[in-house]
Amino acid sequence: MSLNMISVRGAREHNLKGIDIDLPRDSLIVITGLSGSGKSSLAFDTIYAEGQRRYVESLSAYARQFLEMMQKPDVEHIDGLSPAISIEQKTTSRNPRSTVATVTEIYDYMRLLWARVGIPYSPATGLPIAAQTVSQMVDRVMALPEGTRAYLLAPAVRGRKGEYRRELLEWQKAGYTRVRINGEMMAIEDAPALDKKLKHDIEVVVDRIAVRDGIQTRLADSFEQALKLADGLAYIDLADTTVEALAESPSRLREGLGVGMSTEPTDNTPTPDPSRKREGGAKSGMKKTGLPPNRIVFSEKFACPVSGFTIDALEPRLFSFNAPQGACPACDGLGEKLLFDPQLVVPNENLSLKQGAVVPWAKSNPPSPYYMQVLASLAAHFGFKLDTPWDQLSGEVQLIILYGTGGKPVPLTFVDGKKSYTVNKAFEGVIGNLNRRLLQTESAWMREELSKYQNPQACETCHGARLKPEALSVKVAGTDISTVTHLSVAAAVEWYGNLDAKLTSQQSQIAKAILKEINERLGFLNNVGLDYLNLDRTSGTLSGGESQRIRLASQIGSGLSGVLYVLDEPSIGLHQRDNDRLLVTLKRLRDLGNTVIVVEHDEDAIRTADHVVDLGPGAGVHGGEIVAQGKLQDILDNPNSLTGQYLTGARRIEVPKKRRKGNGLFIGVEGARANNLQNVSAKIPLGTFTCITGVSGSGKSSFTIDTLHAVAARTLNGARVIAGAHDRVTGLENCDKVIEIDQSPIGRTPRSNPATYTGSFTLIRDWFAGLPESAARGYKPGRFSFNVKGGRCEKCTGDGLIKIEMHFLPDVYVTCEECNGKRYNRETLEVKFKGHSIADVLDMTIEDAEEFFKAVPPIRDRMHMLNEVGLGYVKVGQQATTLSGGEAQRVKLAKELARRSTGQTLYILDEPTTGLHFEDVRKLLEVLHRLVEQGNSVVVIEHNLDVIKTADWIIDLGPEGGVRGGEIVAAGTPEVVAKNARSFTGHYLAPLLVR
Repeated sequence: MSLNMISVRGAREHNLKGIDIDLPRDSLIVITGLSGSGKSSLAFDTIYAEGQRRYVESLSAYARQFLEMMQKPDVEHIDGLSPAISIEQKTTSRNPRSTVATVTEIYDYMRLLWARVGIPYSPATGLPIAAQTVSQMVDRVMALPEGTRAYLLAPAVRGRKGEYRRELLEWQKAGYTRVRINGEMMAIEDAPALDKKLKHDIEVVVDRIAVRDGIQTRLADSFEQALKLADGLAYIDLADTTVEALAESPSRLREGLGVGMSTEPTDNTPTPDPSRKREGGAKSGMKKTGLPPNRIVFSEKFACPVSGFTIDALEPRLFSFNAPQGACPACDGLGEKLLFDPQLVVPNENLSLKQGAVVPWAKSNPPSPYYMQVLASLAAHFGFKLDTPWDQLSGEVQLIILYGTGGKPVPLTFVDGKKSYTVNKAFEGVIGNLNRRLLQTESAWMREELSKYQNPQACETCHGARLKPEALSVKVAGTDISTVTHLSVAAAVEWYGNLDAKLTSQQSQIAKAILKEINERLGFLNNVGLDYLNLDRTSGTLSGGESQRIRLASQIGSGLSGVLYVLDEPSIGLHQRDNDRLLVTLKRLRDLGNTVIVVEHDEDAIRTADHVVDLGPGAGVHGGEIVAQGKLQDILDNPNSLTGQYLTGARRIEVPKKRRKGNGLFIGVEGARANNLQNVSAKIPLGTFTCITGVSGSGKSSFTIDTLHAVAARTLNGARVIAGAHDRVTGLENCDKVIEIDQSPIGRTPRSNPATYTGSFTLIRDWFAGLPESAARGYKPGRFSFNVKGGRCEKCTGDGLIKIEMHFLPDVYVTCEECNGKRYNRETLEVKFKGHSIADVLDMTIEDAEEFFKAVPPIRDRMHMLNEVGLGYVKVGQQATTLSGGEAQRVKLAKELARRSTGQTLYILDEPTTGLHFEDVRKLLEVLHRLVEQGNSVVVIEHNLDVIKTADWIIDLGPEGGVRGGEIVAAGTPEVVAKNARSFTGHYLAPLLVR
């Protein structure tokens, strides 16, 4: 076999039908086809799985036990494989400690940079502090004018209470004769008795010097003694002059003025405060240090002589929020804490206190009259009414109800039986009451119930910086590490690009190699369209496409060659404008000498590929075959290729002949300021299909999910969610409910499947329980559940498989011998409908199940809706964990469609075309437009131009991502947006609107 080919023979994984294929190595290969046609089965479950398995098998048995081993795929043989790396959508870490900077290793290099180049600053003086060697101290003293007389002092006691009789005696025995106590110089034997209740300053006179050549050795010995006495500190007190007078000397002398005493700001020092003057008549512009005017301070540690602020030796771990040496002690490095949130305590501000505005008190179980009596007492004392809506109460009254009376007693009247009594006591407030109950309760249920009213908020100690004050005091070019991690990728590129000019020559030499690594990684993130992401953005908030592109940038940064990369739709969440940059990145990965296999539906990616594989012809059992393969032209010329027909224009999604005007009503969002939104206001016409568009990071999700959906869910559904900052949302009274359909999994365990999620499984179990055979045996619906005892196979507890742990070999899953993988015991399987048991029904595809239950309308209708959204190929009992994000979203959509429509529902979808082929997009659009025809309103966040061109209304955000976005660039019909010169969406949309 030629070494320039990956040769696959007899691939039968999942629905693949014995595929034989040769793929060129060191090429960009795109595998496309209908959803469910077998793309992932070929790319991930066969080629990647075998490549990774072979690589891991080459390691020692000891190493293999720490690695996840892949199952051997169902394939005859594969030749020409390289070590394989998979970059999927589901690999994002949900750990709150994981950020964009840590995932890409940028933060590791940043920690090293601040540890090696950073300069600590004193919080008290705002001036730099530095550790000095004895030699540096001697050199600084010798830089003073010849003949300068001075005292070398050891500040042994600084601002501490005590009598210090024993210490004075020990110093006298050691040969020291003079001390300065509380500013007064005296002989040790003349030292007065000190009041142990007062704080004292005691400085031991170690030496008296006159600066002249030849005293260096003596001065070094004296400094060593002073540093030993005073734990690393030493003072030089000038006898005949002041530091300010020496400040007028040449620069050589100014350099000898000691730690924190420079009179001129540098690039690495904060700007001087002109409003404050130093003691002793210092020149204006110098911040007050609190030091005597004739004193120079030396320290062999990082310590501030004024405040005593100390910092350990600068090491990378000091800047890690995942290590105790650097993490903020208040929040353990998370940057936020769970606190009771007023928005969750009072979710609906239109309700009055009598109607239950304060939810945790109104919904106490059992309801307590105590709380209403407290509120009634407050109303009587502060002069407000219980039936006044919350948003009409004064701000002062709201604060009193939420946070209490601040310890001031108020008259509270209670009724006990028929007797009434009044007590004067402070009111703790609703949030104070919740905090106390949370601390006092030992009930796990109560803690869980109270946690529903909590929300992560910035730590009050570090204000979200995650680090200790010691770490934040260290600055590079006047900036701490937290401030830089809060920058977007684009802003960080600029900051690091200008950094070298702000460093000294020595710092620049140290930082050169570190900056090279940081700049390369930032460049890769920029090139894959992630320039809008902040470096401190947590990984759990990233979309699948964003996390995948971050990993892609990390792989390019590793510079490997000879590797097989397998990617799963990297263009997800990417605007058409940024697609070119992504494709350049993929080609660069290929040009490094790697084979890049991409599962993709994007037209630009297909046209750019060196080799295209089109799978089909249908989905599920109707797919698993190679319809066409080769160069782009081979796909275009093949009449059997559905992909080729859409690329040539033979098939297309048509532009609607007319746009809906809506029902004349609107939802108005005013003053939205969540994340990067810049006080955005917009109107969404009800009864239309509305698309929210814009480049990646422009604020689409902030506007649609964080603001519009959150407010609608709280108002219409009573949900406990926090809405992004905004002024108000109007027009929601014209909708009866809001339904959000996103791509989160429908279940996180293998026991969840499309049937259980949509409620079909309950109906199927009820149907089997109603059969004559079940009635004769006394079987109830629970008998047909594989989650509870009774009808399931107990040997495998309803899994159908038994897991065998193999230590350093991959875990082996063997089919249960008792039930042969059917999940149920023999007696349950004997109950059949049309010759099929319930296990046979779970193994059917959805389109087969629709035909099977055509005489059972409730089940048939649910199967029909799943089929309608393009999931006919999925099995009824397919494990939820095996469904892609796009498939999970369509299962949710089918569940909602199966409900009876009221014609007043607001549907919000986040990129529903994820993972969909052109043909699948066409089917999905038919379903969504049908919802609108029934009077509902559909709002979709989308990049797919085929969806956007069919919209009735578009709101285009931008113009760029991150801080350069967050504005409404254009709003109107697609034709209006296409004519807007500022709209990137309009630029790409215009050619598609030509009918």
